[in-house]
Order: sequence, then C-alpha cells, then structure tokens
Amino acid sequence: MEPDSTSKTYQEAGVDIDAGSRAKALIKPLAASTNRPGVIGEIGHFGGMFQLPAGFKEPVLVSSTDSVGTKVKLAVQTGRLQGVGVDIVSHCVNDILVLGAEPLFFLDYIGIGQLVPEDVEQIVKGLAVACKSAGCALIGGETAELPSLYQPGDFDLAGFVVGVVEREAIIDGSRVQAGDTVLGLPSSGLHTNGYTLARRVLRTDDDPAALDAFSSELGRTLGEALLEPHRAYYPVLKPVLPFIRGMAHITGGGLLGNIPRVLPEGTAVEIDREAWERPPIFRLIQEAGPIEQHEMDRVFNQGIGMVLIVAEKDSMRVAGLLPEAISIGKVVSQNDETRVHLL
Repeated sequence: MEPDSTSKTYQEAGVDIDAGSRAKALIKPLAASTNRPGVIGEIGHFGGMFQLPAGFKEPVLVSSTDSVGTKVKLAVQTGRLQGVGVDIVSHCVNDILVLGAEPLFFLDYIGIGQLVPEDVEQIVKGLAVACKSAGCALIGGETAELPSLYQPGDFDLAGFVVGVVEREAIIDGSRVQAGDTVLGLPSSGLHTNGYTLARRVLRTDDDPAALDAFSSELGRTLGEALLEPHRAYYPVLKPVLPFIRGMAHITGGGLLGNIPRVLPEGTAVEIDREAWERPPIFRLIQEAGPIEQHEMDRVFNQGIGMVLIVAEKDSMRVAGLLPEAISIGKVVSQNDETRVHLL
C-alpha cells in the first residue's frame, strides 16, 4: 500500500521529537552532577525520586515555585542563557530558606518556541551550577516545544523546589518583637523582579543594541548589569539560622511588600534607606522612567535582597558571622496601618 502523500508529521507542525531527545542527552549528565544523598534513580523516569534524610524528629517539607519572568527576554536578546538557570534556582531556594529549610531537590519547566538542544543545555548548566551551590539535587524537569505559544527563540522558565526543616526550627516570624534589629544582605541587582517596568523605561525592546553598550555609570554594559544572576543566600545564611527570628526574601513588592509577611500583629519596622548605597542600576532605571520613589520601593529590591530580623543581643554576633550584613533598621510597635517606615 502506497503511503499517503498528504500525511503530516509532528516536525512539520513545529515539534521536533529528535531535537528533544538530543536535548535530554545533553542535560542528563548536568543533572547527575547535582546528585546528593537521597536521590534515587536517574533522569528519565516519569517522576523524580528522593528519600527524606534520616535524623529528623519532626521533619516538615517546604516547597516553592516561581518563574524567571520577562528577564528571559533580555537573555534571548543577548544570547546569555545560562544566567537565567541560576536565577530560577536561587529565587526558589531563597523562598524556602526564609522558613529555615534546607533545599533537597529541584525540578524545572522550560516552554520554548523552537527547541535548540544547545540552548537548553546552556539553561540547564545554570540550573546545575546553582543547585550544586545550594546542595540541592536537580532530579527532573520538562522541556516542551510549543510553537503555537512562543516565537522561535522565545521561551519561559519556571522551577519548583522542595526542602526540609525540623518543625521546632521553623522561622516564621512569630518570635519577632519590638526592639529587634533588622539586618539587610546586599542583592546582586534586580534579581528576577521588575523587568517588565525596567525593560519599558530603558526601551530595550526598541533598541536591543543598547544592551551591548558600555555604561561608565554601571562599569559594564547595560545587558550585563540587567542579567546579573539572582543571588543565592543559603550558603552564607546556613550557619546563622538558629539566631534568626524572621526573614524576608525581597522579591516582587520590594521592602514594602515583603517585610510585613514575617511581622507579627502589632509590629512594624523602621528602615533607614541611607544605611546602604543603592546600586547604580536602580538610579538609572528611576531616572529613565521617570519613576516615583514609592513605585521604586514597591517594585524593586533597591539593593537589599534578604532581610533578617534578630534579637538585639544577637545582632553583633550575627554581624560578625556575616560581615556583609548591614544594620538597616529596627522593629517597633505598630501605631497605624503602615508596617514598613522607610526613613
């Protein structure tokens, strides 16, 4: 029987199964390089398997999921794809860190217009680098070629992390009280928030060449500054977790939106915005807008990526263990609806 000359293939419809297989072959050793005790099996099963570590009395699993957002547009424009792999792991690990959790394993999702195995490999290299830094295993993921949703070259990147914490060691802010010291850890830049606004005011879609232009104010190109990977705080904070009463990862919502999430009822914070030097990328964005100060404060991290709340008696000890920690304010009694006073 003669084959039907009108028969269609998946590849003609825009999905290349062979490219998907090549991508899996490239990323399998990268994922294996992140293995840690507890990983069962290899990449390729229908689900990732992980055995909970022994020694916990009352282990509590902590999970978080997020995406890189429109920062991926800049990664596509510049061809710098590895950094966004770091971004998504760091973002998710930081989110469970604020509860005191140790990251155990991570899974990623890549939705892409046209699957180029080498591009996927670069993204997963970033995932692997960040996972190894956090002691977190990359045990699975999904890469979906979706030509009907994404233009060639475009993609979306999301991730999911699971960690564990002893129930009695959970950091939920319940012990925070007036008089406590507020410490800040510097961010590496925008991290993964505010890029839709930043891209608009900097007009990077209209003038992609501007990303490659050297900026004397930034000391590097605009693209390098905007694509600086999201900083991971777990390695430096792990030794001081027992001293921390509350912790806030400063993501979308900035200091104004994130600190209240760990404040008990009846408390607020006073933050001295002069306590740290705001990185020049934020000034550049604000002036390009122009953007009002309140809007900057509720969109961007403004140079502080993680906020720690510790007892005043422990503040010097924690600062000694974290030389980069900056004393940025204190916890006070709440006397109106404002939870964060930026002074």
